[in-house]
Amino acid sequence: MDTLDSIKQPEQKIKKLSDSEVDVIWAQFVNDKKNKLHRDKLIIQYIYLIKYVVGRLRINLPATISTDDIAGYGVEGLIDAIERFVPSRGVRFETYAVMRIRGSIIDKIRSQDWVPRGTRRKYKKIQNAILKLQVSLGRMPTSQEIAVELETTKEKVEASINEMESNNIISLHDRRDSSSEGSLEIIDTIVDTKSTDPLQELEANDVKKSLSMALSKLPERERMILALYYHENMTLKEIGVAISISESRVCQLHAQAIMKLRKLLNNKDLRLRK
Repeated sequence: MDTLDSIKQPEQKIKKLSDSEVDVIWAQFVNDKKNKLHRDKLIIQYIYLIKYVVGRLRINLPATISTDDIAGYGVEGLIDAIERFVPSRGVRFETYAVMRIRGSIIDKIRSQDWVPRGTRRKYKKIQNAILKLQVSLGRMPTSQEIAVELETTKEKVEASINEMESNNIISLHDRRDSSSEGSLEIIDTIVDTKSTDPLQELEANDVKKSLSMALSKLPERERMILALYYHENMTLKEIGVAISISESRVCQLHAQAIMKLRKLLNNKDLRLRK
């Protein structure tokens, strides 16, 4: 059976091995990583992690990206996680694998161009109109001026831009004209009408740095629980299953970690000095 097909099978059809049986397979695989049989057994045992990650990511992705494609990228991430994982380090494989699977899916999506051709053609016309008007006006043109240049309506121009932004994954530092070194970067052509106060932004960055420093001082298990709860949006029950402890113990460790963070953040020695 193909690995991707295994994802689509009902979970009861996949025989779940005991922890001791899985440990034996891990030991066999670590001793001989060229043995694909052991690797495939591990893939089947952890295939449910792909379903979990795909389910979380699916709601935030364009409909043009198929679930099968996402699952396929997840399989690549799972295989990579299995081949790179070192059991002797004492880290739960499930936690490590979720990160690798998620990263693999996001990296693959970013490397593809998922924008429909019609949308890209319309957006290209808008880009050309913007560049032309910038030269003649000496500033960034408004949506209305772009619409007049293209002999269309302001609403259609804004709709095309919104459609492009919702479907495309680009870098703000890409240049409008890749053939010219002097061309403007995308970030330089965006009018920010809701820019934050520079002082507030600086303070926010300081808070993030302080929080990062405080987190680094927590025990690994507590950091892991916070990461899974706040970054991966896992429930306390799901975290308990992932790291093999009870939900009540997860709740206790979570509260303990929060109290330690508060104490660390209130410590003047931890605060960044300007």
